[in-house]
Amino acid sequence: MCIDCGCGSSPHSHSHEHHHESESRTIRIEEDLLAKNNRLAEGNRQRLAQQGIFTLNLVSSPGSGKTTLLERTLQQLKSELRFAVLEGDQQTSNDADRIAATGVPVHQINTGTGCHLDAHMVGHGLDHFHLNQLDILMIENVGNLVCPAPFDLGEDHKVVVLSVTEGEDKPLKYPHMFRAATLMLINKTDLLPYLPFDLQRCLSYARQINPDMRIIELSCLTGEGLDEWFAWLTQQANQKRLKAT
Repeated sequence: MCIDCGCGSSPHSHSHEHHHESESRTIRIEEDLLAKNNRLAEGNRQRLAQQGIFTLNLVSSPGSGKTTLLERTLQQLKSELRFAVLEGDQQTSNDADRIAATGVPVHQINTGTGCHLDAHMVGHGLDHFHLNQLDILMIENVGNLVCPAPFDLGEDHKVVVLSVTEGEDKPLKYPHMFRAATLMLINKTDLLPYLPFDLQRCLSYARQINPDMRIIELSCLTGEGLDEWFAWLTQQANQKRLKAT
């Protein structure tokens, strides 16, 4: 007899049944969570589309250089395009402070123990901006290549940043994220001569996971490749704005 509930089954069979029940319950909860998130994300998307705001969800491991990339981008393009930034971190406002120094509107979202932003957080974050005065919203997600992958925030594209200080096999290790991304930015290319990072292998792995993903190699330190990134961003923002008019 099962000691826990006295149901008369053997301990082994009861444990087996409990495992499957627990597993299916977990899957149902996850599906409900994602379904709710997707509904909220669609609301965000419509709200942003009405204003013609091009929205990017920047994802990466911690230390990939996302915030530095954002700083360089804002400094270069803020005279041409109107930006706002949502900063996602578990704790501190360090990154938001760096963005604020560029003069661009920014709002910090601290997730506490949470490992990603969700559509509900982003929806509330939008309330802190004058949306009719924006062209581009940049969402810097929590540094993590796992949790943010399935969560739609209402963005136009996910952009995954991979630095050459990481392993070239990241696309194989975290396929869901690289499959979900439209664009991959390979950052810190100025360090390639000093690292055992196989760039061609990384490119091959990325295309194996997502053949349609665009890839731009760049360095925020030297400026190499940034013009291509700026051009892509400007073109996409202009197209989105035209659709709204």
